[in-house]
Amino acid sequence: MRKLFMLLSFVSAGAVGYAADPPYRLVREIAIGGEGGWDYLISDPAAHRLYVSHATKIVVADTRTGQLVGEIPDTQGVHGFALAPDLGRGYTSNGRANSSTIIDLKTLKPLGTVPTGANPDSIRYLPDRKEVWTFNHTGKSITAFEALTGKVVATIDLGGELEEAVEDARANRVFVNVEDKGALGVVDTRTHAVVATWPMAGCEGPTGLTFDAAHHLLLSACDGKMAVVDSTSGKMVTSFPIPDGVDGNGFDPATGYAFASSRTGVLVVAHEDAPNKFTIVQRVMTQPSGRTMWLEPTTHDVYVPVAMTTPGAGGRAQVTPNTMKVLVFGMAGKQP
Repeated sequence: MRKLFMLLSFVSAGAVGYAADPPYRLVREIAIGGEGGWDYLISDPAAHRLYVSHATKIVVADTRTGQLVGEIPDTQGVHGFALAPDLGRGYTSNGRANSSTIIDLKTLKPLGTVPTGANPDSIRYLPDRKEVWTFNHTGKSITAFEALTGKVVATIDLGGELEEAVEDARANRVFVNVEDKGALGVVDTRTHAVVATWPMAGCEGPTGLTFDAAHHLLLSACDGKMAVVDSTSGKMVTSFPIPDGVDGNGFDPATGYAFASSRTGVLVVAHEDAPNKFTIVQRVMTQPSGRTMWLEPTTHDVYVPVAMTTPGAGGRAQVTPNTMKVLVFGMAGKQP
């Protein structure tokens, strides 16, 4: 995923409708602290744990109390974490080490290391295949390995810089954003073969990706708009405006809400009124730098990591030490 850049302002494009009662509000904060940036985060609802990537480690917090309960160290340039609760294991994507570390979820201790392509970014566990896939940004490839043994079973070349990915297990497909091509790569999970590359017209720099499985819709976060693509045909069916600098998104099938978080400090909430129509109902103020997010599927809470930053060399923002935290947004009317 993209690292922190100098903050940009977000100017609304066109008229936008708002709900009379905004659906989301800030309900609590989880202090992370420490030094360095971050990327993906993910929760384990059954274990009430939140895993937050943080420079060279994964910070683990209790989602009920907000207290930090542990760390997974020695994960250089970590981007993300994949969970295999059925196996009791987790898997890191170590961007600077070109590897994935296999973790015991009970002890948070390493069980082994798997070599990957260059700069593994997004990472996913495919429970139907019992495989872990890393999406290697610089390597322009996918590394697929057995979740139990760590044995690499395939290296899949996509010829572009890979970002977030989603799986459609029923269709035996994985979809991944190819950032430098403005396209979606489509991979058969049984054969480990690329079956299509779908260009998304007008989509620059797609990063975040989420999936509406019921309607077979892929929501790809591009610069300035969310592209909504039919997962069976590759056709773009609609789009709606989002800020630049979105690096994480989500879709909640229970509520029909779609989300996009941005480094501009805005979390866009849109409602799926129909499979080809999304209406923006709220723009939640987060904090500049809040470019990634995680949607908790059971509570419907949205987690957005943020920190204070200062301008740095080359346009990159530098994180102020001990200011990182995770903002938690809950649905209005629900007890925090």
